[in-house]
Amino acid sequence: MSDHSRELNLCGLVAVRSRFEREPASIKRLFFDEATGRKIGVICKALAAARKVYRCVPPAELEKIAGSVHHGGIVAVIDAPKLRAPDATMIGKWAAKRTPLVLLDRIGNAHNLGAIARTAAFFGVENIIIPAHPQAALPGEAAFRVSEGGLEQVTVWLVPDLAALAKQLVKAGYEVAGAAARGGRAEAGGGGNRPLALVLGNEEHGLSPEVTAACSRLVTIPGSGRVESLNVSVAGAVLMWELMGRRAR
Repeated sequence: MSDHSRELNLCGLVAVRSRFEREPASIKRLFFDEATGRKIGVICKALAAARKVYRCVPPAELEKIAGSVHHGGIVAVIDAPKLRAPDATMIGKWAAKRTPLVLLDRIGNAHNLGAIARTAAFFGVENIIIPAHPQAALPGEAAFRVSEGGLEQVTVWLVPDLAALAKQLVKAGYEVAGAAARGGRAEAGGGGNRPLALVLGNEEHGLSPEVTAACSRLVTIPGSGRVESLNVSVAGAVLMWELMGRRAR
């Protein structure tokens, strides 16, 4: 595997600025159009001091570098994130601090992953856990672009078995609330002082039977009944506010 195969193109001014603010040294190369170049003097100065490549390029070349027309006028080349699984010590620390978590059960659309990360960052949820499953989207270029800097504010963890992780969380004292299109409690409150983990399921199939069984409760958003369900990223936003956002107020 070449070094370039482990790189990722970070597109969009918000995402690039968020990365620069969080970890400026991680930007390896930077390309931008003329209009965007007038807005990133501080970033260019830092790259110049570090003797890294930064260059204003024509629109056609920027599109080629990005591999997409949706580059937002700027492309930062970074190393692809290395995902790891939380160990028992980390889970214990989360439980002790009542750290809110979001678990994604085979969310397959990278845009949904990015939108969920953006919402999580907005509400101060700092950890998202995904399974090492062929159907699960990983934090790649599309997810970073849609997250509008959200993926820079959260840590994404990768576990071999999401149901097993949910059981570990319950054992550690978490209330693990699975989002279900039907059959869950309509009210989102509850849990007392227990830390909370919200589980969102696959866009088409919802939660797997194994993950459903591992949850300590199910929650359902009541609607008019005119359509069956919400998009998973929208449902995630509603539930993060109800389950986590209100708790913080």
